[in-house]
Amino acid sequence: QVQLVESGGDLVQPGGSLRLSCVASGTFFSINAMGWYRQAPGKQRELVADMPSGGSTDYADFVKGRFTISGDLAKNTVYLQMNSLKLEDTAVYYCYAVVSTVPGYKYMYWGQGTQVTVSS
Repeated sequence: QVQLVESGGDLVQPGGSLRLSCVASGTFFSINAMGWYRQAPGKQRELVADMPSGGSTDYADFVKGRFTISGDLAKNTVYLQMNSLKLEDTAVYYCYAVVSTVPGYKYMYWGQGTQVTVSS
C-alpha cells in the first residue's frame, strides 16, 4: 500500500504565494512520476504540474510562469510553489504518484487533498 500526504494549503490573498508539499510512503519498487492535480467546486479534476522520472517537468497553461514543481523522487517528495495566486486558483489540490509496486506494473495513487483558497 502507498500513502500520499499533502500539506501547505491555506487561505491567501490574490497575488500571494503558497508552497504545497507531498510525501509518499509505503512499500514499492520505484516512483515513476509525481505531480499535482486540482479540482474546483463544480469542475473536473485537472492536471496542474507533472514531474516524471528522468524527464522534463510539465505544466498546465494556466499556471505556466506562476507555479513551479520540484522535488526528489528518490526521496518520495514533491512540492508545488505557487506564486501570483489568482481567485481562480481556488481548489482542492491533490498530489499523485505513479508507482511501480512490482517491476513493470504502474499504479496511480492519490493524496487526500489540501484546500487552497484565494480570496480578498
